[in-house]
Amino acid sequence: MLRAAARRLAPATHATWRIHTRMASMPALAEEPPVQSQPSFPGGEPTGPSMCTPCPGPESERMRAQLGATQETGAVKYFVDMERSRGNYVVDVDGNRMLDMFSHIASLPIGYNNPRMLDVFRDPANLTWLAHRPALFNLPPAGWAERIQSTLMRVAPPGLTHVTTQMCGSCANENAMKQVYIAVANARRTKSGLAGPSPEELESSMVNRAPGAKPYKIMSFHGAFHGRTHGCLSVTHSKPIHKLDVPAYDWPIAPFPELKYPLADNVDENEAEERRCLDAARALMDADPDVVGLIVEPVQAEGGDNHASPGFFRELRRAASDRGVKFIVDEVQTGCAASGSFWAHEAWELDDPPDAVTFSKKMQIAGYYTKADLVPDQPYRVFNTWMGDPSKVLMLEAVIDCVERDGLIANARETGDALKGGLEALVAAYPGKLMNVRGVGTLVAADLASGAERDRAVKELRAEGVDIAHCGEAAIRCRPGLYFTPEHARVFLDAFDRVLRRM
Repeated sequence: MLRAAARRLAPATHATWRIHTRMASMPALAEEPPVQSQPSFPGGEPTGPSMCTPCPGPESERMRAQLGATQETGAVKYFVDMERSRGNYVVDVDGNRMLDMFSHIASLPIGYNNPRMLDVFRDPANLTWLAHRPALFNLPPAGWAERIQSTLMRVAPPGLTHVTTQMCGSCANENAMKQVYIAVANARRTKSGLAGPSPEELESSMVNRAPGAKPYKIMSFHGAFHGRTHGCLSVTHSKPIHKLDVPAYDWPIAPFPELKYPLADNVDENEAEERRCLDAARALMDADPDVVGLIVEPVQAEGGDNHASPGFFRELRRAASDRGVKFIVDEVQTGCAASGSFWAHEAWELDDPPDAVTFSKKMQIAGYYTKADLVPDQPYRVFNTWMGDPSKVLMLEAVIDCVERDGLIANARETGDALKGGLEALVAAYPGKLMNVRGVGTLVAADLASGAERDRAVKELRAEGVDIAHCGEAAIRCRPGLYFTPEHARVFLDAFDRVLRRM
């Protein structure tokens, strides 16, 4: 799996991990123009960072104390001056301007105050959709079906024909798993010659017992993060703080590959590691017929930006298909162009599409795409009051228009190469301090020598005017917006060079 890809990449020393990026294939958008020059942020943006106080500064600390009277504020980094922030640069309430490389946990797709996004809210034709939040699965607004076609279905992953909107990424994963249970239960009833659930199933389900409450399980992977709702926590394995004190299902957990870098120097070891993990996943599915689905991220983001080869995912998909196990791809963080294709899993070139693909973050609205056989058989089986928000679909339309008009998928590939190349140069310049550069598109990460050194680097980068985040044990991860270009990458790399020099 990895060997042939690594041989193809060997001459391109700064193109590590392009193994994951399908260079020749594009998503189901209108034709994206090739990048002739770097896309400019509409309306202009600052040329660099500017720091005038420590961050967080005194005004952020005052606001934190005020908010702390009614909320837990331990995760608050600083308060944002949304009006003064522009493009890739965030301004805090103390006047510090920073290059934003985390973009609100990878959820701000086209930058701060993008005129095309602001026009969504200025357009009188959108006013009634912005002023009313309907119960979408009971009383959708006129034009909702057409808008779904022109937005969500315009970028639907190949092979997936249905979409269900939701409130957040956790909701999307939770309900995608529910649809797997429902579809499997109905298929097994049909195979047994039953027309529907028995009275005993209906009655026992009301007291959480079999046969109505099924013993079905979803297989997940060590290092995974799929959300913080109850079911999602049982398939999340990234940090104890997410799960501590919360009851969980005893579901199977497979190992996820721990690859060595550079890829071209570790072909045999990485192939063996992926075989080990695939063998373990097959064994877990074979051991329990109640494993009816699995869920996997293209990049284990929260767990440390862990990657596997396209070949690994193809074999995993094949193993699931052979066993009748539904295959859910969690693209909450990787979807919407940042990986160098609209959906990161497109780079795997699967023979059989996923059964479900979940999304949120950069898509602005959450939800999931499915094949037709996962659509619930009755209303109210997957349901909540709002089932999404029409205003977020209007925002998504602006995002897709920007992706198409300004070649932002190709920009993610080009900028990702610049990021990885620059980080590899820093690895060479500071041996032992930085290592394991990896990524697809601008979803790029690298490790420092320890968690303490990583935390110091993140803090010092912010003092230099670059806001970046961490994940896993010792990784920093880049999650910029889609207008992040090689010029912005240079601002970050120069700042990181200064930080590493001092460490």
